[in-house]
Amino acid sequence: MEKQAAQPDFWSDQIKAQNVMRQLAEQTKVVNKWRGLENRVAEIAELISLAEEEASLEAEIEAEIGKLAYHLDELELETAFSSEYDARNAILALHAGAGGTESQDWAEMLLRMYLRWAERRGYQAEIFDISPGEEAGIKSAVIGIRGDYACGYLKSEHGVHRLVRLSPFDFDHARHTSFALVEVMPEAEVDVDVKIEPDNLKVDVFRSSGPGGQHMQKTSSAVRLTHLPTGLVVTCQSERSQHQNKEIALKILQARLLELELAKRAEKRAKLKGKHIAAGWGNQIRSYVLHPYKMVKDHRTDYQTSNTEAVLDGELDGFITAYFRSGLGKEE
Repeated sequence: MEKQAAQPDFWSDQIKAQNVMRQLAEQTKVVNKWRGLENRVAEIAELISLAEEEASLEAEIEAEIGKLAYHLDELELETAFSSEYDARNAILALHAGAGGTESQDWAEMLLRMYLRWAERRGYQAEIFDISPGEEAGIKSAVIGIRGDYACGYLKSEHGVHRLVRLSPFDFDHARHTSFALVEVMPEAEVDVDVKIEPDNLKVDVFRSSGPGGQHMQKTSSAVRLTHLPTGLVVTCQSERSQHQNKEIALKILQARLLELELAKRAEKRAKLKGKHIAAGWGNQIRSYVLHPYKMVKDHRTDYQTSNTEAVLDGELDGFITAYFRSGLGKEE
């Protein structure tokens, strides 16, 4: 790939060149990670030789070996990522299911869970757009999560999530079941993955109905984009500036168009192999039970834990690891 980038006519095809440079950057990161671990192994080996004379180093050596094992497990997991988009940043969309306040509150709980997960991993998370619930929670939200392999890790979360609990909104505190849909999309590269012709885009502006103070209410800062060939509609009203809202809406639209293209490819592959791909909400991928017992269970891998508080606080790595080690994350 480096030889390819050195060719005199390399930049004659800008789109192809950008794609090659992105892949080269991703591969360089992987190589640097492995070289970094190689250096840490050498450092630990040196500590071990010193420990023969200084017993107090044993605790430090054990701690370093534990850290090394964690990073090795992480790199092993990344070798399971097979899609060309797994290394990308992710755009995650949440939608409350039927059930009004109950489902909207559940969608907000999931939003917090993913923000906490991103924080735990040292990723950057940004709320692109949010639609508040009528009484509590959210109707929908779109967030961007930036970091190495963010899309790869999060694609295991794509699907319907089910919550069973005693309702805090029910006077009788009856048990309720709520659903929310989580969509995970790779962040698209402009003009490389997706090119949107200006004639194919309808832009509408309107006054924001969300939080943000009087300024947002007095100006038409919210933006609605309609992609005419596909009928896809994206709105953004979270920022004060109409320009900022349009930029974010375009980013979300590009991700949705890329996801649409990837879905078409998957459907084509499935037809060739005689497989059926379910459309729409489908069955839930994971259940979060808070009553009459505490359990979070993934229905695809059977991985489960009774520590529901930790999961809702962003402890998702066990579920993600189980998903990939089961072979479900492999692109055929």
